[in-house]
Amino acid sequence: MSVSMAQAMEDHAIIKSANNYPVSQHFDIDSKVAYVVPRYQRAYTWGKGEWELLFDDLLENEPGYFLGSIICINQAADTHDVQLLELVDGQQRLTTLSLLFTAVYDCLSNGRVRLLADHDVEVTNLKRKMVCKWQPETPTPRVALQIQNHNDKDYLAVLADAGAIEGAYQPPRYAGNRKIFRAYRYFQQRVAEMETDTEDQSQPVQQLLEKINKACLVKIEVASHADAYTLFESLNNRGVPLTAIDLIKNRVLFRLERESRGNIEVHYQRWNQLLVCLGDDHAIQERFFRQYYNAFKGELSSIHRVSVATRSNLVAIYEALISQDANQFLDDIAHAGQFYSKILVQDEHDKQNMPTLIKPLKDLEHIQGSPSYLLLLYLFVKQHEHGLESEHLVSVTELLVRFFVRRNLTDTPPTRDLTRMFMDIIEAISGQQGMTVIDSVKGKLISVSADDTRFQQAMEGQLYEENSGVARFILCALVEHSMTRETWVDLWRTKGKQFEFTIEHVLPQGDHLPQAWIEMIADGDSTRAAEIQQTHVHTLGNLTITAYNSTLGNKSFHEKRDRTDQQERYIGYKNGFALNADLANANHWSAQQIDHRTTRLVKQALDLFRL
Repeated sequence: MSVSMAQAMEDHAIIKSANNYPVSQHFDIDSKVAYVVPRYQRAYTWGKGEWELLFDDLLENEPGYFLGSIICINQAADTHDVQLLELVDGQQRLTTLSLLFTAVYDCLSNGRVRLLADHDVEVTNLKRKMVCKWQPETPTPRVALQIQNHNDKDYLAVLADAGAIEGAYQPPRYAGNRKIFRAYRYFQQRVAEMETDTEDQSQPVQQLLEKINKACLVKIEVASHADAYTLFESLNNRGVPLTAIDLIKNRVLFRLERESRGNIEVHYQRWNQLLVCLGDDHAIQERFFRQYYNAFKGELSSIHRVSVATRSNLVAIYEALISQDANQFLDDIAHAGQFYSKILVQDEHDKQNMPTLIKPLKDLEHIQGSPSYLLLLYLFVKQHEHGLESEHLVSVTELLVRFFVRRNLTDTPPTRDLTRMFMDIIEAISGQQGMTVIDSVKGKLISVSADDTRFQQAMEGQLYEENSGVARFILCALVEHSMTRETWVDLWRTKGKQFEFTIEHVLPQGDHLPQAWIEMIADGDSTRAAEIQQTHVHTLGNLTITAYNSTLGNKSFHEKRDRTDQQERYIGYKNGFALNADLANANHWSAQQIDHRTTRLVKQALDLFRL
């Protein structure tokens, strides 16, 4: 438990209880406790990134990994009664853990894997973790989800699919397109991959189940919504706990002060200059320290023999590096930090000195290609050693952009393999020069990337729902491809914390489709209109890029098309983007038009992002 959380608990008598329990105790089969997500809570929103992070964190860390806290309202007066705890904070985490438990149960109950001991007992206990049976006639999910976006019914259908509850729980229509089922299928796939990892199939699945059960969550119980709000305010206003980077800084400064007393201010300034290069974001700082070791492991492994730096072993790695030669360590990592700053495009001076690199580097950031910064850091630092010119670095970065568009949409290769893949590329290009380096990088990316057929199928599906970030990047790239220097517009500029240009759904998303749209796409048939919306609304052909999207929303097609601002400038589909030319000239919008536009835009995107 963090210092700030503990202090908040001391300060507030509003807390009925606060305990750091393993997950198995939160889902205790003998306790009469269930968690209810209030009806007013937002729908389940976690996506593939969060599912993957949770799964990998559990696998990579030792049992007992800390998962954070949940806040519940407990209004029960009698501790012997069934306690229905209203889950007001932590619903995303607890829902995801429930879906992960369900995927493991599906694997074990179907006999694909047998545990080494007490298999049947463990499977029964796992079922009781997910479904309470205080009243056998009416089994209750341990976590009862909210009604938003059919979360409650989708989850019941997931439990039925795994065999955890009996009865005809048919999934609501289009449940497979929504987050609950997609999370469940994702975890099913990850568990299935573990089944084939070793000859003893039970071992990895059993270890996973053990790590889920032993992972820790702090459960804080309060008596009312007012108390919950007060607690939120207190926790959010507390200081930030020490990060891994803080611990590394303390270690290096302590070592340097001991070696050369009286120079602590000089060393402190050197350290601060490194952080200036990296920026204030702790996540980026930590990523740099991981990527620095992984990029130069060949040179550093003689000091600390760890195959790959992770969040859990980062401090131990750097303690070893600092103990060897703290002064040289600080020189080397500060030098690398200057190049990392160039990759992050943080310095105006760099923008002027490497103009051809700015666009591909920003594209790589926009497509969330930061795992490849490991490779770029190595190439920037070793540029002259490998005979690389500026155009070589441009070529590599553009290759990485195209690779990540395909990877982030198809999940091929999976995120967990990326660090090792880029480390292998660094090892493979040792001793290579110039274009040979580029060819080696290109060959490796092609060998592991999804082929054109799979990439095309992913773009033809529910693109926005699958990955809204990739959808936005593809749309922006299509717009940029038709721009000239005279017509260039920065589609990534922000106003406040929001993009000024964002994705616009032509046929609106949302539960309450306006009557004008029902008339246009389904001749007034609301059922048919809802079906078209479910199957077409998030496809590429129904998406575009405009500014001022909040002024468009659920307006009719013609209002969206002809919308202008106060200066009578077109801000709807007549905004001049070539991407919107067909929309600007259309008088009608239909499922057939969406399909035709999807086909055309997918073909253009395939040409743009070929490897």
